Amino acid sequence: MALVPYDDRDGWIWWDGRMVPWRDAKLHVLSHGLHYASAVFEGERAYAGHIFKLRAHTERLINSGRLLGFEIPWTADQIDAACKETLARNGLTDAYVRPIAWRGPEEMGVAAKATKIHMAIAVWEWGAYFGVEQRMKGVKLALAEWRRPDPRTAPTASKAAGLYMIGTLAKHAAMDQGCDDALMLDWKGDVAESTGANIFFAIEGELHTPTPVCFLDGITRRTVMALARRRQIKVVERTIAPEEMRRASEVFLAGTAAEVTPVRQIGDLTFTPGQITETLMKDYDALVRMTPEEVEKRAA
Repeated sequence: MALVPYDDRDGWIWWDGRMVPWRDAKLHVLSHGLHYASAVFEGERAYAGHIFKLRAHTERLINSGRLLGFEIPWTADQIDAACKETLARNGLTDAYVRPIAWRGPEEMGVAAKATKIHMAIAVWEWGAYFGVEQRMKGVKLALAEWRRPDPRTAPTASKAAGLYMIGTLAKHAAMDQGCDDALMLDWKGDVAESTGANIFFAIEGELHTPTPVCFLDGITRRTVMALARRRQIKVVERTIAPEEMRRASEVFLAGTAAEVTPVRQIGDLTFTPGQITETLMKDYDALVRMTPEEVEKRAA
């Protein structure tokens, strides 16, 4: 099946407050965001016409920009409305939503206070991140060579474009080994996350997950933790050493793109998706199909 390039598609992209034809959404090659990774973005999913946890994503986008030293010149209400407008303009109900904000071409160099902040929002049809069949049987993770950085060396609480470079390197290396993704450790050598999703371990009936000290405290992560607690499953956030993974009976990933995806293997360790994973998969799939009002009421 031939890939459809992302710059050659039909549709509309919201760009700095107006809708532009998809193929016309271009920026200059000397934009600061391209050269210095001065860009932040979000990954969101729409289900049945509703963007799940839209306001939480928008607030994180704005905060990510602030952590990179710039203010996005649109309010949360305006960004929410633009996301909804873009989804509707493209005639989609189940889709992936990608807002991004970046520094423009007004200044080139490490210092860039004179640059203008731009923003765009695109939406497109996108199914299961690992493919439906792969998601159901569980994914295989390699152990990444690259590690998540010390939060004193990078703005790790932001969803910044530059922080994903090592994720790309790690995932490419994992795919070369015949794996689906990679498990990344943190700078200390403890378990962190996969290249683009948080990780959970079922250990003796409890759900254990690394404390997000150097990676995103994911919106899906927090959602899954809340669902687990509703099921009276104890959730433990803590430092997890790699050797502790062998204690787990089940492992799964959680993220907007990955949703809830079972893991069948990490390195030479194997796992079998079980009741906890299956229950949380079903609960999450049901939750995202609710209206925003129903989701808010359920969280109350």
